[in-house]
Amino acid sequence: MKHEKGILTVLSGFSGAGKGTIVKHLLAEYPGTYYLSVSATTRSPREGEEEGREYFFKTREQFDEMIEAGEFLEYATFNGKSYGTPRAYVEDLLSKGCDVILEIEVQGALQVKEKYPDALLLFVTPPTAEALRKRLVGRGTETPEVIAQRLSISSKESAFIDKYEYLVINDELSRAVLEVHNIIQSEHFRAHRCGEKISDIRQQLEIFAKGED
Repeated sequence: MKHEKGILTVLSGFSGAGKGTIVKHLLAEYPGTYYLSVSATTRSPREGEEEGREYFFKTREQFDEMIEAGEFLEYATFNGKSYGTPRAYVEDLLSKGCDVILEIEVQGALQVKEKYPDALLLFVTPPTAEALRKRLVGRGTETPEVIAQRLSISSKESAFIDKYEYLVINDELSRAVLEVHNIIQSEHFRAHRCGEKISDIRQQLEIFAKGED
């Protein structure tokens, strides 16, 4: 069955929860099924990055004009550089029946939900806070101070988990990837997403009810 419209899925989670890894596996294991949204940014391209692949690179003036015109589903600024999700790019993919994934933080996810209520919000977490701490320590790339800061941020983010439709426990990666895939695909069959199919069935039944051939 061809879906009438793609689903916009927002994937958030604590730093170290593995949301980025889940997205990479989704794209690899289900090619042609999922598309990762490309963000616009005011930062300069890094070596090897291409326009429209990693990012849409914008000047500060261009980015601010897009904000003014309401062209972002969400945007935020980090360390003086701005990042945003272009509405037109996402809606074009959705209209073609493509499932689009946004991997963004909590505040951005809530912005998306406000502007696009039909978005599906998934929150990724390890099974326990201790598991999260061990993952951060296990990276071996951050100081104890940075790890403590990340855990503090996670504590604040936990206050918003109930704003999401689904909680994904990333204990075993393969299972978490499958769960995310199943959730998204099941969402396609919610009645409110199948308006055309429902209308078609109703019209066919009306013909039978009238006794027409």
